[in-house]
Amino acid sequence: MSPSTSKNFPKPSLLQTRSRATQDPKWIRYTLLGIAYFYLTLFLLLPLISVFAKALEKGFSMYWVSITDPNAVSAIQLTLLTAGITVPLNLIFGVAAAWAIAKFEFFGKNFLLTLIDLPFSVSPVISGMIFILLFSTQGFLGSWLAEQHIQILFAAPAIVLSTIFVTFPFVARELIPLMQSQGSDEEEVAITLGANGWQTFWKVTLPNIKWALLYGVILCNARAMGEFGAVSVVSGHIRGLTNTIPLHVEILYNEYQFVAAFAVASLLALLALVTLVIKSFVEQKELEHVSLFSAKGKVKA
Repeated sequence: MSPSTSKNFPKPSLLQTRSRATQDPKWIRYTLLGIAYFYLTLFLLLPLISVFAKALEKGFSMYWVSITDPNAVSAIQLTLLTAGITVPLNLIFGVAAAWAIAKFEFFGKNFLLTLIDLPFSVSPVISGMIFILLFSTQGFLGSWLAEQHIQILFAAPAIVLSTIFVTFPFVARELIPLMQSQGSDEEEVAITLGANGWQTFWKVTLPNIKWALLYGVILCNARAMGEFGAVSVVSGHIRGLTNTIPLHVEILYNEYQFVAAFAVASLLALLALVTLVIKSFVEQKELEHVSLFSAKGKVKA
């Protein structure tokens, strides 16, 4: 076949080639999909359905009474307060840490990455015990805090601190790989054109990381509102004062108030569902942004 004749035949696209290269028999695909859906149904959908079914077992009036009980309202307020403090602080830390790690070379960079990953490898209960060692009356700072009449343990400050500890990797860990892959070419161009650091961040860096940033914030918020282990250690379980939603659910369940326990637990289940929907939307946007960024890089090349 001559070169002129071969030009008349369209070349298969990369997507078509990849599709043919990875195409398996239908029974394999259906088997894998069946296993995945069975697993999700058994361990995700059925538990969620059972939570709402048990919560509404005695009708919506009983459900409403359970979630508007003063102790439940106090737990909801404390949970929202904790998340409201934790998420913005971790947002600032995550952006600063990711910026430093992705854009600069410095001594101790790998050590900083290790510290950021530490809460992932340490049990939340151990995280709570760390603050017991720091702030109890026999701890390193306990006697000084007592002299200053400052209460950290068994109060909201300890709950906020322990929640920050277990959630601070989420934002940073979402941003670091993305910012490392993007490099610093665009920021250097902006600075060359006369932009200062603040303008470079708002006009160049933030648009490139906004979806990954939002994704990290969503995960951080979900974990902050559902944290149990670390908060349980430092809270003291004072009803109406230091109980968050998960701790309040535990108390109701231990007291055999099952309908009330599942009613309050359904609030966390609703949060999980909302988080799942927003997470899926943000993931799609992030994939589109990464694809667009990759396409721009290929055009420049």
